[in-house]
Amino acid sequence: MCADVIVAEDDEKQAELVRRYLEREGHAVRIVGDGLAALDAVRHKEPDLLVLDVMMPRADGLDVVRVLRAEARELPVLMLTARTTEDDLLLGLDLGADDYMTKPYSPRELMARVRTLLRRARRPGRVAQDHVLRVGGLVVDPERHEVTVDGEPVECTRGEFRILAALAAGPDRVFSRRRLLEELHGFDRYISDRTVDVHVMNLRKKIEPAPRRPVRLLTVFGVGYKLTDPAKAARRA
Repeated sequence: MCADVIVAEDDEKQAELVRRYLEREGHAVRIVGDGLAALDAVRHKEPDLLVLDVMMPRADGLDVVRVLRAEARELPVLMLTARTTEDDLLLGLDLGADDYMTKPYSPRELMARVRTLLRRARRPGRVAQDHVLRVGGLVVDPERHEVTVDGEPVECTRGEFRILAALAAGPDRVFSRRRLLEELHGFDRYISDRTVDVHVMNLRKKIEPAPRRPVRLLTVFGVGYKLTDPAKAARRA
């Protein structure tokens, strides 16, 4: 699976290390050293993948992702950062990054995640449907990539949308974190279950009237998550 990859990294040693590993797997690599150059390169090249450092001059990686998603560019983005707080992870994924690795990282793990993102981008979406999915007042339209709650539009990242569409296709069915990870990336032992939890937290902020007391996207402790119609649940109760 050969791909065109842009590596946006201002640390020359790190950039060359990533280049060597990517080229060893047959990928064509271009390196840029700042955020504005990364935006220009993506707009000119339309690559298959962007490996993006967060801390860069001129425009940081978070701003780059924000602009790319605002321009409706769907290329996979793997973010690299020395930041390790949960807020940074939440923000990166919420802006539309597909995966997030903290430094120092294993080059072998980095390549495994690259393979996973490229594989996921090139195969048909597993949650694609030819009909609209409805769970109470929540409506998911896979063809148009649209979500509404009680008639109000909800903006979702690609990762959030994949999870929500999978859950909406099986209302009241419990999905394990590993099952939802398959919807995000395909099975890969390097991807953390925590990624699903982050997307679920973000989704609750968008679709729940009170995110800390969810009534739609529920946790089944020790198992996973399920999507339910709160009105039906109230009637059953």
